[in-house]
Parts: sequence; structure tokens; C-alpha cells
Amino acid sequence: MNTPHPIPVDGLVPPPGCPAHGMAQSGLVRLPEITDPARTYEGLRRQYGPVAPVLLHGDIPAWMVLGYRENLEVMRTPKLFSRDSRRWNAFIENRVPADSPLMPMVGWQPLCVFADGAEHARLRGAIVDGLSQFNRRGMRKYVTHYTRQLVAGFAADGTADLVRNYAEPLPMLVVSRLLGMTPDKGPLLVEPTLDLVRGSETAAASNAVVTQVLQELVAYKRTAPGDDLASRLILHSSRLTDTEVIEHLRLTLVAAHQGTVNLIAHTLRLILTDRRFRGNLSGGHMTLPDALEQVMWDNPSIATIPGRWATSDTTIGGQHIRKGDLLMLCIAAANVDPEQRPDLGVPMHGNRSHLALSAGPHECPGGDIGRAIADTGIDELTSILPDMALAVPETEIGITSNWLTTRPDALPVRFTPPRSLGDLHPVNGAPPAAQPLPAAAAQGPLPARPPGAVAARPRSWWRSLLSR
Repeated sequence: MNTPHPIPVDGLVPPPGCPAHGMAQSGLVRLPEITDPARTYEGLRRQYGPVAPVLLHGDIPAWMVLGYRENLEVMRTPKLFSRDSRRWNAFIENRVPADSPLMPMVGWQPLCVFADGAEHARLRGAIVDGLSQFNRRGMRKYVTHYTRQLVAGFAADGTADLVRNYAEPLPMLVVSRLLGMTPDKGPLLVEPTLDLVRGSETAAASNAVVTQVLQELVAYKRTAPGDDLASRLILHSSRLTDTEVIEHLRLTLVAAHQGTVNLIAHTLRLILTDRRFRGNLSGGHMTLPDALEQVMWDNPSIATIPGRWATSDTTIGGQHIRKGDLLMLCIAAANVDPEQRPDLGVPMHGNRSHLALSAGPHECPGGDIGRAIADTGIDELTSILPDMALAVPETEIGITSNWLTTRPDALPVRFTPPRSLGDLHPVNGAPPAAQPLPAAAAQGPLPARPPGAVAARPRSWWRSLLSR
């Protein structure tokens, strides 16, 4: 890899938050060690331009694509920038150990995201067809049911952490059911799925846990197919092997869960802390779907996508890229590229040209599923708990960052417990055990409220927030 000479950094030990913090002796930023991604990305942009050299786990070199135009060029040119990780010179030279935290994300698997051309079309076609069965109306049934179930677990206390108690479990409970799992499996997969994306030392073990559950699911669905994604993939005309089915279920599970967790958490944080943001919502200047798009511009759920591999020597963003080099697509930096958004204060309402869902032949096929879960989940949550407010000063809300994602690490809130907790199916005030969806959810929409619920709701949550 051709590495430009880094600009010298004053001082022997850069302070935390400085782009130089977490640098190797070579002067290059180690992605796993950055503590302030936004400042780091902008520091790299000032130093190198739209494409910057960085280091991954084990000080393996890679390129970080920061520019909006450059990201689009890489995404839309598979002949020059392949998704096949077997092209990576670090793999070819045996520089990546089998237990590397990189492996769950970049180790080649029989997946559409690691394929190009006709093979990519075959595999992606099965996923697109399988996901097409899930419409927003059907999604709302699942999201509404599990939102009420989760709230029942903490409502009596009048306090909760909306990240740990809500944003993290909700997407997994919903997506695991769409895949065809029994209700008891979803809660078991929340932490392993989050862990393998973090790139921690236990990522490989967490990946094994997820894979084992999916292997059991596919074996069962071979004998008892249903109206779910696993069965659709098994029966698809693309004739996927069991391994291909398992890996695509894992891809869907991880991407839909991680992405939606972050989307919900970031949106709730803004609603609770940003008066202008919630004022636009309550005043009708911005709908909740608009708000989600704004969050995807400013805080994309997956900040960095690994990756693309150069098929030949080439040049992009003024950098010479060698055949086999890895390019990391930094969506978070691209979405705030000064060339694209010179004034970040200008709202992006109705503008879906952000790169939060990628672009080109590998654009995320399940973006609407994540939007539906977040939209319905936030709307239902705020209807049940209309007066919730932060339980700590805004300055105490920390941000959890890793080499791929950023999100609030906690959102402690307080609220008035609902008057009719029995309507939310609580279990002794503890987080409820997963229960089967009611028969109505399998055959038709849930009723607007469970039988016996209080009909009248408090005044609009948006208006109650605005009046504070």
C-alpha cells in the first residue's frame, strides 16, 4: 500500500479527541482506537483530502474514503472496486489471523455483499424477493406488539434506559420473527449481534453463537417451512445452498438489528435534547419519517462500511491505490462533506440522497424495514409514555463509538407510569419473557389497543415537549 507521508503532530502524546490520538508510530490513525470519530474524520480530510490512509486491527493498512463523490464512485464502479474480500493483499499475504476482530466483517463468505456480477445478481435476487413480502402494515403489527411488551417490563418504575431497555431489544425481537425464529431466540441474540459488530476480542465467539442459532433455524425450516424469510430463501428459484441461506440470514439479522438500534437511539436522543429538532416535529415542519432521514444524514447507523478491494492499480481522491488494497467507505464523513453540504444547519427534509444505505449495486435492500421499525417504534413509545424526559443533564449523555458505528451509550429517562399497566402485559415489573405473537398478529392487524385499555390518551407528546 502506498502511504503518503503524514503531517507531523505537535506533542508526544496527543490529547483524547484530537485526530492524532490513537495514532501508530507511523503517524497513521488506528481506527479501533479513535474516541471522537467526527473530529478524526475531519482531521483526516484536512490532512489527506477525500481519501486517507489508516490502520485497522493489528496495524493492517487500509484506505478511508471520506468524500461524498469518491464514495459514490467506489460504490458504483464494481469493476474497479470489488466486494470480493479474497482479493485483499492482507489475506493473500497471511497477515490477518483467523481470530482477528476483522474476520466477522471482512472474512469472505458466500454472500451477495462479497460477490460481483452474475453471482451477486443471483444471491441478491433471493434476498430482495424474500424481503418484499414484508410491508409496512405487517411490520407495524410486530413493532406495536413488542413495544408494548418491552414497555411493560419497565413502566411501573417510572424510569428506563431507552437504549438498553428499548432501542437494543426491539429490532431484534421484530427481525428474528420475520426470519422465522421462535420468540425465545430473539432476546438471546441481542448482545452477540451487537458484540460482533463492535469488533471486540469476543467478536468471533459471538459470531459463532449467531451462526449456530441460524443453522438450527434452517434445518428446522427445511422440514417445516412457513411464511418467513428463512423459508423464502430455502424455496427460492436461485437454489441457495444451506450455507448461503444461513449466511444471508445472518447478514440480514446483523444489518437490520445494528442499523435500526442506532437509528432509534439517535432519533430519540435528538427528540429528548434538541429543542429545534422536536420543535420542527411538533410544529408540523418535519414529519417523523423526515426526522429519520435527517438522522441518517447526520448520524448514519453504520458510520463506516468495510469494504471494497481494488481490482487493479488505480487513483482516487488524489491517492494511488494498489491492487488488492482495502477501502473503507466512511458514510459518516461523506454525508457531511463540505462539497455536498456547505451549511450543515440547512435541513435535509425529503432528501434521500444520503449514503446511509449505500448506493449502486450493493445498496441496502432492507432500508424500508429499518425505517418502519424505527418510525412505528418511536411513535408507539411516545404515545404510551407521553411525558418522558431525560433523567440526567444532557451533558452526561455519552456516545459509544467503535470502528464501524456510533450511538448514544445510554438514554436515561423518567416518566409517569401508565395508568393501565395490565394492558401492556407486564411480568412482575421485570423485562417480559418473549411470548408468541397473538393469533391476530399472524392473521391480521392487532387491534388499536388491547381489550380493556384506556381509550383516551394524554395530549400530543410533541406538543407537551415543545411547551417545556
